[in-house]
Amino acid sequence: MSDDSNEKKDNGGSMLTVIIAFCANLAVAIAKTVAAVLTGSASLVAESAHSWADTGNQIFLLIAERRGKKPADAKHPTGPGREAYVWSMFAAFGLFSVGSAVSIWHGISSLFAEEAESSYLVGYIVLGVSFLFEGTSFIQSLRQGRARADKLDRNTVEYVMNGPNPTLRAVFAEDASALIGIVIAFAAMLTHQLTGIAAFDAIGSILVGILLGIVAIVLIDRNRRFLVGETVTPEILDDFLTAMLEVPSIDSVSYLHIEYVGPGSVYLVAAVDLTGDDRESQLADRLRRTEVEIEKLEAVQEVVLTPSAQGQEKLEIGKQ
Repeated sequence: MSDDSNEKKDNGGSMLTVIIAFCANLAVAIAKTVAAVLTGSASLVAESAHSWADTGNQIFLLIAERRGKKPADAKHPTGPGREAYVWSMFAAFGLFSVGSAVSIWHGISSLFAEEAESSYLVGYIVLGVSFLFEGTSFIQSLRQGRARADKLDRNTVEYVMNGPNPTLRAVFAEDASALIGIVIAFAAMLTHQLTGIAAFDAIGSILVGILLGIVAIVLIDRNRRFLVGETVTPEILDDFLTAMLEVPSIDSVSYLHIEYVGPGSVYLVAAVDLTGDDRESQLADRLRRTEVEIEKLEAVQEVVLTPSAQGQEKLEIGKQ
């Protein structure tokens, strides 16, 4: 089956990934804030804002995990899975407004400030420890993404960034940007120390802010696409078509529409030609029984089948 077929089974891994990211970001945020106060480094101030934004974002992601897994009900026949994208978008907006805006604003305001005494050693130590914490969180998200991508023979980054799991994507992107931000902050502090020009530190803060802004925009765009009903890829469509043709009562499929309604959940609409030649009174019953059979697929939240019109061309695997 497709990358969605076992995605629901991976929810526990997503929750663990978010919890690890929250603990790591909280510890790093506190350490960076103390170091920023002691050193007066603009880059460390930017990194502090980055880590506090990430810490707050993990709360949104935890809410996304919990609310997105609620079962379907009368008011939400396809389930509330899209809530996961809503809360993940809130997290992305937080990263943009708090992390990016604060970092750029502080960098610009510090650009022409007079050089202050800095405890560079403290800053370097905190950045090193932060790299270890952020690296641990990043490895967890990378491990989770790679496990799924390897099963599907897909590139890990492509799977994480384009797949239906918004919490994994957010943690992966935020941790990756955090590691890059730490490298930028280290380079800015070192250049400041070697040259005595405080503007380099301020430039580091601006660069960190720009980096966070780019990441936030990418995350916002990905969540927007899933919220407005993005369809699955042709490869995934072929996987579902293959699974449907394996259902004994289905002879052929002439129309197939599948869209995401949450992480690991899809809404499937198809026009099918059933085996045999049923009378109209029997056809509706057989269609419903076939819908129930298809809904047994792990990823399928709801199915609507209709008979194929006479003369409709059959869909073929690999030609979507």
